[in-house]
Amino acid sequence: MAKKSNSKATGGSFLDKLLDLFGGGDPEADKKRMLKNIAKNLSHTKYKFYKPNGDQILPMFGKFVWDIYKIVGPCQTIFYSQENPSYFKNMVINASLSDQQKALEEELSEESIAEKAKNMNFKELKAQVKQDLDAFSAGFEGSTITRIDDLYNLLNAFRSFCVFDYYFILKKFDSTCREGDFNKTPRFNPIDASYITEDLKDFAAVIAALPVAGDWNALLGILKQAKGTELIKPTQWFRLTQRIDDVQRGNIIGMMIQLITRNPAYRVTVDEKREQIIEPYLEKIRKEANGTVERLESAQKNSKVDALLTQIFNTTNINSLKNYTDENSEKYEKKELGSFAYARALNYLKAFLVEFFKRSVREYADLVLVRGQWANAQLSQQMSDAYNVILQISDSITAFDDKMAETAEVGIKLKTYLPSVERSKEAANIVRTVLEDSNEEARDLVVSCTKNIIIFARNVKALIDDYPKKNSVMIVNWNELDRFAEHPVNELAVEVYKKMYLISSLMQSLLGGGQQ
Repeated sequence: MAKKSNSKATGGSFLDKLLDLFGGGDPEADKKRMLKNIAKNLSHTKYKFYKPNGDQILPMFGKFVWDIYKIVGPCQTIFYSQENPSYFKNMVINASLSDQQKALEEELSEESIAEKAKNMNFKELKAQVKQDLDAFSAGFEGSTITRIDDLYNLLNAFRSFCVFDYYFILKKFDSTCREGDFNKTPRFNPIDASYITEDLKDFAAVIAALPVAGDWNALLGILKQAKGTELIKPTQWFRLTQRIDDVQRGNIIGMMIQLITRNPAYRVTVDEKREQIIEPYLEKIRKEANGTVERLESAQKNSKVDALLTQIFNTTNINSLKNYTDENSEKYEKKELGSFAYARALNYLKAFLVEFFKRSVREYADLVLVRGQWANAQLSQQMSDAYNVILQISDSITAFDDKMAETAEVGIKLKTYLPSVERSKEAANIVRTVLEDSNEEARDLVVSCTKNIIIFARNVKALIDDYPKKNSVMIVNWNELDRFAEHPVNELAVEVYKKMYLISSLMQSLLGGGQQ
């Protein structure tokens, strides 16, 4: 009978396996078996954190959480008090810089660049800044970048580990427990597991994300250097990480959650976020250094422009255009579509042509080109051609500005498509193209007019030199011209030359140093 019984038992076990293999097993029974095995495995560990029979979290787990809290709790205020997300990135990077890189970083500071700008022209300054940036970047080799990124990600994991709300768990063991009081050990009594299930899941994720094998000596050294004090004693920290590593390897918390939730398939998930910080850091250094140079150059340029405007117009407040203006440009700039790039240059140029060229220059031109008797007619031709081109461009500027009005050819096109640019790529491209074409036309007007102003001014300078000669070689009737002139001819010539030199300097400054 015994044999039969054993044979039946064995046959039944074999049949169960076959049924399981072909999907004929009982899922609930399978789950119970798996949970039973999990409970058995957990009971064989030295960590008596959980009692399946009674579904209780035991005092030993509370003591484990308390031991962590005592060590990392003092660090919490450091992380909570620092809201700047770049602070810890810079902390790790600065601790990793060589002495040469630290010196170069100082050279690339706003103060240092501003000081250099006092004694260097901007071409030289830009070259120096580029050289310093290249040398600074060269100090970050592949292995160096990896080491710094590793340290920063280790710091991030440490920060998450430190700021976890251990007190919230401890208070469930002992309601009299006081946050931040590390001298009084709480009372640890068994508690109902369901009372702490979600906390366990969060806790399991936090300790699972802690890279216990990281370069903690380097990181603790960086924190000590930055804070001027030892936040955690290395020996104390290493003992703690060994215990955490043991708990992780044994999946102790994971098994507890599986049993409490009666879900043997539960797995602790870790959201691994690895951040690379060197490239963004270098880009920031580049932008700040180059931005400083641009601001200084722009400030110098604006100062020079204001000085030239004052000499030409006796004011810096000049408004000669109605439509192609800086004010009307803002709506395109805000949407990053472009701008009226030459609005300032065209505005000042038109004002000069209206307020000075068509009065003083015309008066001088009428004298020397109409009444003047030139020793050689070909000598006057270049001056006359330049004068007529300038007059034509003055009219062209007016026509260009008129068509930029919202009711005119170009302006109405911009007005029609602008409202659609945020939802239509085609509309945005049309606006950009119209702005580019308009800017090209505006630039051509400025460049052409400036070139002819320079030509005209050079001829004026030659006439100024010719005027006092006893035997003039350009105009032979200076005395006669003096009788016709409302102002002394040569004084008028000097004024014309001075203003034309100033306006050409202003245009070249606004165009970036010259025409192309």
